[in-house]
Amino acid sequence: MSTDDVLVEALRLSRRDRARVAEELLSSLEEPDDQVAVAWAGELERRSRDVAEGRVQTVDWETARADILKELDERRARRTAR
Repeated sequence: MSTDDVLVEALRLSRRDRARVAEELLSSLEEPDDQVAVAWAGELERRSRDVAEGRVQTVDWETARADILKELDERRARRTAR
């Protein structure tokens, strides 16, 4: 069965079953906890250093949230326009 065949069949499932399939697929991509913890620790150090050294500009939560919601709306609009 091809990837396209699997997708066609998965999209015929109920919303609840699609969510379960999505959860299982995403779970299968997860790295072991130790690798994830090490990767996040490095990323947090890098981000903290960037902020402390003034290499990035921070924004307040309300601005970030508004930007995220706007981006999601734009993506949904593009997806439905196809």
